[in-house]
Amino acid sequence: MTADKYLAGDRVLGMNSSITRRDFLESTLLVSGAALLNAASPAQLLAAKAQSESAASEWNGFGGIGEYATSNGNTWEVLTAGHKLRDGNCEKVLGDATETGEIFDCVIVGGGISGLAAALFFTRQAGPNTTTLILENHPIFGGEAKQNEFEVDGQRLTAHQGSAIYFAQYPRSFLAQFYDSIGLKEPHLEYQKWGGAGPEMSVGRTPYDSAGMSTGQYGFWFGAQFGPKPGVWQIDPVGKKFASAPVSEATKRGLLRWYSGAASGAALFTPPKYEGDAISRHLDSVTLEEHYIHQYSLSRDFIRTFLSPDLGGGSGLGADALSAYCDYAAELLHPYEEKGEAVQMFPGGNTTIARLMVKTLIPSSISGDATVDGVSFGKTNFAALDAKDSPAKIRLGATAISIRHEGAPEKSEFVSIIYSVGEELFRVRARSVVMAGGSWTAKHALRDLPPTHREAYAQFFRSPCMMANVALRNWRPLAKLGVTGCRWFGGGIGNYIELRRLATVGDIPKTISPDSPVVLTLKVLYSYPGFSTEDQGHRGRGEMITTSFREYEQRIRQQFTDMFSGAGFEASRDIAGIILNRWGHAYLSPQPGFFFGKGGKPAPRDVLRSAPFGRIAFANTDLAGAMDHRFSILEAQRAVQQLLDQVITG
Repeated sequence: MTADKYLAGDRVLGMNSSITRRDFLESTLLVSGAALLNAASPAQLLAAKAQSESAASEWNGFGGIGEYATSNGNTWEVLTAGHKLRDGNCEKVLGDATETGEIFDCVIVGGGISGLAAALFFTRQAGPNTTTLILENHPIFGGEAKQNEFEVDGQRLTAHQGSAIYFAQYPRSFLAQFYDSIGLKEPHLEYQKWGGAGPEMSVGRTPYDSAGMSTGQYGFWFGAQFGPKPGVWQIDPVGKKFASAPVSEATKRGLLRWYSGAASGAALFTPPKYEGDAISRHLDSVTLEEHYIHQYSLSRDFIRTFLSPDLGGGSGLGADALSAYCDYAAELLHPYEEKGEAVQMFPGGNTTIARLMVKTLIPSSISGDATVDGVSFGKTNFAALDAKDSPAKIRLGATAISIRHEGAPEKSEFVSIIYSVGEELFRVRARSVVMAGGSWTAKHALRDLPPTHREAYAQFFRSPCMMANVALRNWRPLAKLGVTGCRWFGGGIGNYIELRRLATVGDIPKTISPDSPVVLTLKVLYSYPGFSTEDQGHRGRGEMITTSFREYEQRIRQQFTDMFSGAGFEASRDIAGIILNRWGHAYLSPQPGFFFGKGGKPAPRDVLRSAPFGRIAFANTDLAGAMDHRFSILEAQRAVQQLLDQVITG
């Protein structure tokens, strides 16, 4: 392909549009994922190809507008700081850390939902005069509970970066009382109504609803590897029994059996009733893939071709690498459905819950009142987050790199914490510490862990995820096709997209129609069937980390063009913006034995959660083994209670 043709193709796809990315220098693509797998350090390989600030812009891409514009996923700056910690590049300068002179009753490492909850629990239980410090390595709090914001033709659009849905809880339950205490008084939200000129279409409320499947307003796209280029649509796949799908008759029958619900309806299976019962322990002894082969009479090839990685999407990898119990763990939290649909979602996902928690912890941190509308549209007062006289502080852009007891852990009265802000190092002291960040950084920052804990941490495998938010000026091409959601097979970025009615919070429009600007979210998982859980995570990170924003953008634009151009879609006209949120360690991916142990050894999570190590307790949803923000809150409550019982009052 000549340069002129390449540039012409870029123009057709709208790659010259200024809204989609910052001005980039034309530079060589980053090293390939395959090369990364043979390298000792991704950071070293990245640095070899990127010696200037333009590399950060090229990798981060367009971040949107508003307070989250510089914090779309793990940005280049967060990535490089984390890799310095992992590679031990800070060791020689730890002694140069500046003493702040601060002593806190509790330092919490990680400003996501678990860390914010830990700060609230500690303050409430230890007393209002106690001091807490949250160290958060991103430019804004929330962890994966953050949002992207676009401005499209004068309208503000909001979408989630990671943590998406929440569930209505049983009245007077612990979680229901916690929601109420932070200002989430009524968990059931109002959503946009249909406002189109034509017949109402089935539009869900979350990215996972597949609302049009049962009404025939859903499509399957079979890519070029199945036959005709660029691919073939099957609209209303269940209703039309996959008649036009370019696959064998046997495969059509398998697809119909699965997506009609006939397979699950015919299976005789009693799910676990509580965590630790005989059924849950059996499930933890086999892979999710083995469970589905046995339970639903599916072939391994069918699962890997048509169900993976979506089948294991809640844990980030394909079903072959995961404990079967991971598919049931979150269900045992039992949401409350008697007053309506339990599954709820704010426009920016659980960003709203994180902001409610921050507002409760530091009242002056966000303008407006402590309500859903107040925190959703109030402005963050960044100075108030780390105000000198505030008993609770959130310190942003701060990466904890060394955490160590002062003396023997069982006798120590203080913990020393060294953290970096850019190239500078600072040291504070704490009477207690909650590790509320992810296991992938905690195991490097904790310097005096015993072998038992290090061995446990070595069994926490994480996998990446990229959430690509694509803003469209309207969704008329989808309406012309007759779909409100679709999934695809045979290549492409991600696996599915779904229109959603937004909760009518604040100034969100009350109606939705094909003329409405929308954001479509592509959840991109990286599975490599046949490799170990650990290797799949490494390979996925290699692929995600070493692909430039420009390449991902081009692939997304081409994919949308292939799929929707027949219905009038033009990428250069219809795509208003693309934001990539790269999460290098988005999911804990539990291998068989993670939940309840194997070979007579304790489960790795139980080693960490059974008791504090000295003055350090462990939180984070990692320890539950299920990526659900409710577990983040519950693990934080347990960790704080352990500290108060054993360390502070012991």
